[in-house]
Amino acid sequence: MKMQKSMITLSQRFFGIALGITLFACGGQQQGQQAGAPEYAVMTIETSVSKLNNAYPATIKGRQDVEIRPNVSGFITKLCVDEGAVVKKGQTLFVIDPVQYEEAVNVARAAVNVAKANVATAELTAKNKEKLAEKNIISLYELQMANNTLASQKAALAQTEAQLINAEKNLSYTNVTSPSNGVVGKIPFRVGSLVSPSSVTALTTVSDNSEMYVYFSMNEKDILKLTRESNGATQGALNQMPAVELQLIDGSIYNEKGKIETLSGVIDQTTGAASVRATFPNPNGILRSGGSGVILLPEEDDKAIIIPQKATMEIQDKKFVFVVNDSSIVKMTEIKILPVNDGKTYVVTSGLNTGDRIVVEGVGTTVRDGMTVKPITVAEATAKRQQVIAQQGSKH
Repeated sequence: MKMQKSMITLSQRFFGIALGITLFACGGQQQGQQAGAPEYAVMTIETSVSKLNNAYPATIKGRQDVEIRPNVSGFITKLCVDEGAVVKKGQTLFVIDPVQYEEAVNVARAAVNVAKANVATAELTAKNKEKLAEKNIISLYELQMANNTLASQKAALAQTEAQLINAEKNLSYTNVTSPSNGVVGKIPFRVGSLVSPSSVTALTTVSDNSEMYVYFSMNEKDILKLTRESNGATQGALNQMPAVELQLIDGSIYNEKGKIETLSGVIDQTTGAASVRATFPNPNGILRSGGSGVILLPEEDDKAIIIPQKATMEIQDKKFVFVVNDSSIVKMTEIKILPVNDGKTYVVTSGLNTGDRIVVEGVGTTVRDGMTVKPITVAEATAKRQQVIAQQGSKH
């Protein structure tokens, strides 16, 4: 019996030693795996202030673009301005041949003089008939006929005077003047051209460029967001909107900021957007009517999650990042971002929370879902990279 007990004790000891050796070996292997994990720069998610610009293609119009059209027909005899000239209200732009209209005025004036003479004669006749009627020399019928003739001659005088006024207006229309201050546009007609009020093409356009109207379209989603923030009041939404900038066709930013003043109350069913108008001052005349640009509408968020674009990868139009958990294991996670960005970073709307850690280097090349990494800070990764570059430089 003693011999059997001692053999059992020896067996238990041997098993314990073997188990210890096995656990030690496994533990050493795990430590070796962690020690050999690749290093990757990792950033911790924090909120910060985001300032981005929503871009909208826009067209530029003068505050007042007036098409200049003739009120009378005739040949242009004189051009008083050239294209691009700055004109004042009432300044003559074109002269249409006035000869026929001057003659019409003379004829109308002569007709007025004849009508005045007829009225004077009818007045004398009526007064004479009135005296004769008082003495019963003539009948009341003859007196009434004289009065009717006088009334008819006065009506004829009024008619000829109206014709004279019309003829004088037509004569004045031969001097085509500017209805407002502005800049003259293209002039398709020259001296000798026949023009008329029925002409399809205008003589020119005068644009008031002291202030410029810049038109762009906002989609239904953006409009709904704006009106929601102002409890559905359109004017309240416009008052809350920040100043906007205008990017010109050459990529430069116009040095004056604009203000959004109007928002169309109807959404175009074909485009799903509504027209919006912003007003920009134009003291130096840089902006021209008919030009184009891009409206930059700022959007600010003081609790935004901003990540570098290089920390993301795209699969089938979806954005992903690699989140590092507490066990240093990488997990590929889908995120949602704002459609507008600055070209270097993304603003994340869902998929990440403050405190999460994401890989910011090697994404899309060496990092794989489920792999174990050794997280280091971006500063540490930069320092090691500079050290490697310095060592390679010293070798050469």
